[in-house]
Amino acid sequence: FGICGETMSHHHEKHDGCCCVIPENSRRNFLTLATLGAGAALLAPILPGPAKAAGAIDALLLCCMDYRLVDDVTAYMTGRGLKDNYDQIILAGASLGALTEHRKDWGVTFFQHVDVAKQLHHIRRVMIMDHRDCGAYKVFLGLDLKDDRAKETAVHAEHLQKLAQMIKGKHPDLEVELLLMALDGTVEKIPTPA
Repeated sequence: FGICGETMSHHHEKHDGCCCVIPENSRRNFLTLATLGAGAALLAPILPGPAKAAGAIDALLLCCMDYRLVDDVTAYMTGRGLKDNYDQIILAGASLGALTEHRKDWGVTFFQHVDVAKQLHHIRRVMIMDHRDCGAYKVFLGLDLKDDRAKETAVHAEHLQKLAQMIKGKHPDLEVELLLMALDGTVEKIPTPA
């Protein structure tokens, strides 16, 4: 019998090519399908999920590559309600990386990413997150700032604010948010220049 309750020969006459036909050896096919289904269920947790369609998201985050803070950056963004709602670009030194004369192409790349994030995801703001005890400041500027918190804050603020002004000059429609993360994952806001 077919799913429609008709005999197989009668079913084929009325529903040629119909997908509701149960083949003659339905028990064997059931076991095969059950086995395939179980295998797919076992693989599901390791297979990538479906790609999300392009659409509007809130922000583009620029942060440093420092391995010590990868989880803290993600936790901070999630805590701000931005999980799966931001693009991310990573440069050594974050704001310094986008500004340094030692790697001029990084600044070009950063602004190209801002352009693409606006076009593709319609971002409304750029968040720039520097962090304390940043090795890029040692590499590019020869500065070890970790023992002078006030000076470290001032130097980061200078670079963050300079990059913010450049972003506002090229993209006056975007908000800019400036952040400084400590090694314990706490974040302080740095004033954005007017």
